[in-house]
This record gives sequence, C-alpha cells and structure tokens, in this order.
Amino acid sequence: MTTTDSRPRADMVIADARQMLTCASDTSYDVAPIEHGWMAITGETIAAVGDRAQVEAAVDCSEAQIIAASGCVVAPGFVDSHTHLVFGGSRVDEYAAKMTENDPEVVRQMGIKTGILATVERTRAAALDELVDVAVIRLRRMLSAGTTTVESKSGYGLSTEAELKLLRANRALAGETPVDLLSTFLGAHGFPPEVPREIYLRAVLAEMIPQVAEEGLAEFADVWCDDGYYTTGESRAILEVAQAAGMAPKIHADAYSYVGGSDLAVEMRMVSSDHLNYTPRPVMARLAESGVVGVVMPALDFAVGHARPFDVRAMIDEGMTIALATDLCPGCWVESQQFVMALACRLYGMSPAEALWAATTGGSLALQLGADRGSLEAGKLADIQIWDVPRYEHAIYRLGGNVVGRVIKRGKVVVERRDDDLVAVRARG
Repeated sequence: MTTTDSRPRADMVIADARQMLTCASDTSYDVAPIEHGWMAITGETIAAVGDRAQVEAAVDCSEAQIIAASGCVVAPGFVDSHTHLVFGGSRVDEYAAKMTENDPEVVRQMGIKTGILATVERTRAAALDELVDVAVIRLRRMLSAGTTTVESKSGYGLSTEAELKLLRANRALAGETPVDLLSTFLGAHGFPPEVPREIYLRAVLAEMIPQVAEEGLAEFADVWCDDGYYTTGESRAILEVAQAAGMAPKIHADAYSYVGGSDLAVEMRMVSSDHLNYTPRPVMARLAESGVVGVVMPALDFAVGHARPFDVRAMIDEGMTIALATDLCPGCWVESQQFVMALACRLYGMSPAEALWAATTGGSLALQLGADRGSLEAGKLADIQIWDVPRYEHAIYRLGGNVVGRVIKRGKVVVERRDDDLVAVRARG
C-alpha cells in the first residue's frame, strides 16, 4: 500500500526561535509571541507558523534549508509607511546650527539655506541618476536594519518636471534592492517661490496629477494641510482629483496647527492621517471609528524639537490604529525603525509590543498592505527579520544599535550579518 504526502514542501525552515513574534493576534498591539517557534516558507510565502509539531504536520520540511534561530527573536519585516526617501543634498548645516540657535532668521543670516525650499533647490539641480544613486544607499541601510517595505513621497520638486523626476526615481529604485517600494505623489508639499499660489495649485490639479496617473507613478497622493501650507478646501480638491485618477488619499495633518486636516481624513475615509500633533481628542475618536490609520513619527518630533509632541497614548486609548514611521527626510535623517521604536517607547510612552506592532502591522495597514505583510501568518509574504538577541525588548534597549542578524525578503535571505562589523546585502534574485 502506498501513500501520497499531500503536504506542501518547504524551501526554508526557521527553527526553534527563542521568540517568534507573529503580530497576528486579533487584538491590536499584541505581538502574539510563540516560544520556541518554527516557521516553514515555500517560495515567497509563509506556509506554516507554530511549534515544531504543528509546522511539520502542515508542511514537508525534509529537504528545506534550515535556519537555526535558537536564542534569537524572529519578527515581521518593518513596514516604513512615511518617508521622503529621494532628495538632493542635505541640511546638515541647518540642523547643526539649530542645536544652539533657535531663531531661524539668525540661522539664515549665517548664510545657511533652510527648510523645504533649500532642499527643493538642491533636488531640482540633481540629475535623476544622481538622486537614485544616493537614495539606494539609504534604502540599503534601511534594509540592513530590518525594513522590507518602504513608502517614498515626492514633494521636493514643486514643479511638474521635478515632481515627475522624483517619482521616476522611485520607479528606478524599485529594482535596485530587494525592498518593496511604494510611491506617493506629494506635489502639494509646499509652494515654489517663483510661481503664484493659485497658478501652482492649478498646475498640481491640471498638469501633475494627470501626468502622474498616465505614467502610473504613484499608488497614493498626499497633501500637507496646515497653517501656512494647504487649506482644507485646497486639500480636498487635490485629493479628490487624485483619487479619481486612481491614487488613494493620505494627508499630512495637524503637524503645527489644527486647521481641519484630520477631519478631512475622516470625511474622505483616507488611508492614513500623518503627524497629528495638534489633533483634538474627539477627532482621534472619529479617526478610529472611520478606520483611518494614524501615522506618527517620533524621530521627526525629536529632530525638530517639536513644541507639541503627538499624544500617542490618547490615540491608542481612543481606539486608533497607529503606525510608526521614520519620516526619513533632510530634516530628519533616520533610517532605522529600531531607533524610532526606542524613541516611541522612551519619549511617548509606548510599550515595546505596541511599538513593534505599529512598525510592522500598523505600517502595512497604513499602506493598504495588511493582507499580505506586516505579520507572520501562513499565506503572507515571507518578509522576516531575525534578531540576535534573546528577547524582543532588546530592540528598544540597545540604543542606536542594530539587533538584526538576518533579513529574509520574499523567502530569500537578503541580509546576513557575519560579525559585528560586516553586513552582506545581496541583490534581488
């Protein structure tokens, strides 16, 4: 009598993890750890997660590559849902000067160009290839610290030509590392000095959005709705046109004032509302009820010395879904979600479990990707990081370090730390 083994065959098995943090609980912010956890991977996806007996009962592991994770922590890859990855130059002189000088006008009198427009000037001057070359270095460093999916916004062009250049740079970057990269059109990040406000707004609506849509350059559209930036009426007009063109709406809201941006996020049921420093608590409750993800960025508040840091505890208490993101940009040059988690815990009162969930599952929800990543579950992408620490709390305890030993992206080992000083990053394929 012959029998046929109907179990799928595993290509890779992660064996005997000290903690396997699935982040797969039905309860928000629960990392749902499995002690001595096992995982089987077939192709690009996770085939089974559980203890050894459960995994071997579900999957034929006899010919799989075994990755021994004894004494280590296994977690989902980070999903960084808010970055400005592509930009020209830096603002290091401005940042350094502001360590001791609080008056922006004094900094400008020192001959230092400041703010978004300083980066716009440098970004416009940079060739497409130059922007890609410097951004790919940042992206590889993010990958080496456990980030496997990244959102990248335009917004430092503020002209049709330059905004398209930034989004085309995103497209070029997509094949340079194993990281999955999603693009957001943020032409409404500010106003260029050489064009009247009304004319620029018309260009965003009538030129930029149609061309971005025609080339399929962005999954999302975003607007900075704040005092001195875009009004709620202007933001609604831009995002409605972008939504009709196939881009899902997101918004920079309540960063430096409350002018109704978060209310607009509720009204339009946007994918996410980001920053939220001045968001009233009743609006937090409405964001929770409408399912809008709140994306908060501790490193940005830290970098600018924000006068009113966001209140993440109130957001969680009101039932909001929270994502942690780096806000990597010239004014907040941070590439590590581990560092963001550490800031979220120490400065904003998040628990290590809440921070990890927000940096993985929360990030996936802020990009409409919760169905295939952000947690370790059968059927989801095998986007995984393995930490060389005995407990996950070490990620927020070892300040400024990198606990990642390996990164697996779509079922392949793409980062492997050989010793304390060397990380090997392998190209896709």
